[in-house]
Amino acid sequence: MKPSRSLLCLALAAVPTSLLADTVWLKNGDKLTGTIRLFDSGKLLLQTEYAGSITLDVKKIATLESDHALLVKQNDFVGEHAKSLKPAGQGQVELVNGTAPRVVELASISQMLPPKPLVQDLTWDGTLDFSADYKQAENDIKDYDIDLDTKARHGAWRHGIAAEYDHETKDDERKTDRVELEYDLDRFLTQKFFWQGQLKYSHDRIEDLETQRTIGTGPGYQFWDNELGAFSIAGLFNRNDYVFADGSSEHFNSAAMEWDYKRYLHGKNLELYTQGELGAPFTDEIDYVIDTEAGVRYKLNSWAALSLKAEWDKVASEHGDTNERRYMIGLGVGW
Repeated sequence: MKPSRSLLCLALAAVPTSLLADTVWLKNGDKLTGTIRLFDSGKLLLQTEYAGSITLDVKKIATLESDHALLVKQNDFVGEHAKSLKPAGQGQVELVNGTAPRVVELASISQMLPPKPLVQDLTWDGTLDFSADYKQAENDIKDYDIDLDTKARHGAWRHGIAAEYDHETKDDERKTDRVELEYDLDRFLTQKFFWQGQLKYSHDRIEDLETQRTIGTGPGYQFWDNELGAFSIAGLFNRNDYVFADGSSEHFNSAAMEWDYKRYLHGKNLELYTQGELGAPFTDEIDYVIDTEAGVRYKLNSWAALSLKAEWDKVASEHGDTNERRYMIGLGVGW
């Protein structure tokens, strides 16, 4: 029995490791092995043991092979469960689905990812940051900030949720106590163009401008959204309701231009980002509104990151301007 067991162990050790992993053949003749994590927006994310996550352009890929089940979508609404992928001709792949295998063009695939239990084509990412600043000099200043930003994409729909709480004291007296909430719903009309609906709410217990409520809608354009980053802009027509601390209020329409940009560098260990809004109210009482943020995140490990950000919020109004700039450093988690 011992010789037989030894022969069996040697036979198992002789099995090529490439058979146990997904394989990508490139048009230049190179072959890469790993695990297919995501195929989206013309980019393939391959997780490898030797180089971490690798992002490949579909135009450079000759064909694929995988023994894992994958959800393959050739449009925003219809997906096909492939039990495995087999190599095919140049720029093609064979979907093995349990009935009649078929060959499809790689360029025709809009999305491919491992199936999930509930919403199977859902992609979800986000960050949660906690920042604090304490300065003890002539005045003792403490500033705390919690910031959540997350997006989920399902088919032609994308949901975005953002929330922020900021609390600042100066010599134990509250200087800032503000809550901001935002919900965006995007409906993609093409791969790049989308239509956005937006709800925003802000309440400040300290500033003269106490409450802001905004409902907006308008077109947007997604320049890119892949594993290396994303950039989109949107033009919105808004209905605004402002309530001031003295009890007065303003109701007006406005136009706004929003942007959302992020870029990953150094193997996704470093993230640069900026997002914000420039608003032009259709009223003489308020001149303009600026709400923008820019920052850097550095990954400490697979889930934690060190963040550094700068914020600028300004409302120019005949009731008095609010103009605030802040610089914060903190820790956060990402997914």
